[in-house]
Amino acid sequence: MTKVQRARRQVRLSRALGIALTPKAQRLFEKRPYGPGEHGRDRRRAESDYAVRLREKQRLRAQYGVSEKQLRAVYERATRASGQTGSSMQLQLETRLDALVLRAGFARTTAQARQFVVHRHILVDGNVVDRPSYRVKPGQTIQVKPKSQTMEPFQAAAEGVHRDVLPAVPGYLDVNLASLKATLTRMPEVEEIPVQINIQYVVEYYAR
Repeated sequence: MTKVQRARRQVRLSRALGIALTPKAQRLFEKRPYGPGEHGRDRRRAESDYAVRLREKQRLRAQYGVSEKQLRAVYERATRASGQTGSSMQLQLETRLDALVLRAGFARTTAQARQFVVHRHILVDGNVVDRPSYRVKPGQTIQVKPKSQTMEPFQAAAEGVHRDVLPAVPGYLDVNLASLKATLTRMPEVEEIPVQINIQYVVEYYAR
C-alpha cells in the first residue's frame, strides 16, 4: 500500500468513526462536518447497543493504532489489575512508547510515531527501543537518537511544526522540543488523556 493509499484509508476510517485520525481528516471535518455519501447530512438512524459499543472499541483501536489482538490483551491485563478496568486500559495505552512520541510532538500522526520507533530512531533512557508497545515508566526519558535528529522529519518536529495539529502537551510529559527529548514525569490522570472515547462502552464490549 502506497503512502497516498494509506492516507486515503485513514481519511475514510476517520469519517466512518467520526473522529479525525490525521491532520488531513481534521481539515476535511472542518470543511464537511457530516458523514460521507448523499445521505451524510441526515440524522444517524438508531443503532443497537452492540453497534454503539463496537464502534467505540474501533475508535479506541484507531486512535492508538493497535490491533484487535493487542487491545484484547490490554483488556485482559486490565481485568487483573486493581482499580477500574477502563482506567487501567487507558493508562496502559497512553504509556505506550509510540503514544508518548506522538504526544511529545516528535511525530505528526500515530502511524508516523510507530514508524519512528520501529526504525530505531527513538531512545528510552539512552537505549534504542524498537517496540511501539513498550510501556514507559514515570521518570524515564524518551529522545530522538542524536544521529537521527539531522533528518528532515525530526528537524521539522524540533521547530514545532506539528503543534498546530496536535493537542497541547499533557501535564504528565516534560518536553524539550528543541532537543527532541521528553520525560514522563508521572502516570497520567484519565481526564488528561487526549483521546475521544467512552471507555466504559469498550469494557462492556469485551465483557459481553
